[in-house]
Amino acid sequence: MKKTVFKGAATALITPLTQDGIDFDNFARLADWQIAEGIDALVVCGTTGESATLNDAEHKEAIRFLVKHVNGRVPVIAGTGSNDTDYAISLTKFAGDVGADAVLTVTPYYNKCTQKGLIRNFEAIADASSVPVILYNVPSRTGCNILPKTACALAEHPNIAGIKEASGDISQVAETASLIQGKMDLYSGNDDQILPILSLGGKGVISVLSNLMPKQASEICHRFFDKDIEGSLKLQMRLLPLIHALFSEVNPIPVKAAMAKMGFCEDYLRMPLTPMEEEHRTVLFELMRNEGLI
Repeated sequence: MKKTVFKGAATALITPLTQDGIDFDNFARLADWQIAEGIDALVVCGTTGESATLNDAEHKEAIRFLVKHVNGRVPVIAGTGSNDTDYAISLTKFAGDVGADAVLTVTPYYNKCTQKGLIRNFEAIADASSVPVILYNVPSRTGCNILPKTACALAEHPNIAGIKEASGDISQVAETASLIQGKMDLYSGNDDQILPILSLGGKGVISVLSNLMPKQASEICHRFFDKDIEGSLKLQMRLLPLIHALFSEVNPIPVKAAMAKMGFCEDYLRMPLTPMEEEHRTVLFELMRNEGLI
């Protein structure tokens, strides 16, 4: 039986950046606050962490730093995916060596490989990894979709522990859930689909929302696990407007603006990402005020 990496909500953390590089003081403060608020796990160097514009040294140092700072308080999952399988393997080995609890590996982007190519890519990464691997399916970004039968084949690998499903296609997710039959864990990759995916047997969410509301994102999951389905549903529905505002522009533009407003970072993104448009920022901040966040 494969070990579950985490159950509940894992925050896909922003990476606090300045023009000089990673702001490790704020990174530490953010991680401490997340843990104090009851988050179930932390993801470093995912999409929300601007991994695509971190250089190799920064990517590795961010992983090393967070693992050391968290020091086992919650699981740390390192983003190690790439459009280059060899580089993904190298990052994955590094993450395991420095003590990450698991890795999150996105489908190869730009190189739009076949389903056979996806299987070979992920199996090669999993074979090389000393820690469990969670697959990341986000075809809107990568142009590459892990189809249900492919997920089922990959679920047979002893070191592939889960899949983050961010396809947005709930019918596809349902088919995947029916085929994997508990052979790997299923996580929502979309904050507006936490409860629907939990209802399909999901173990939780890898969340953008939880950057600013870790307690509430976790609560949606744990109310469901505790059979308080109505409570979970009410919280999911209440937070939908804020979730939508956090995706009114490409992630992580809005969440970076939100976290800067809360004092956890500068509102600084690396090009080609640019700061949030004022009309969207106004809506986001008003919703945050309604939730008592600012």
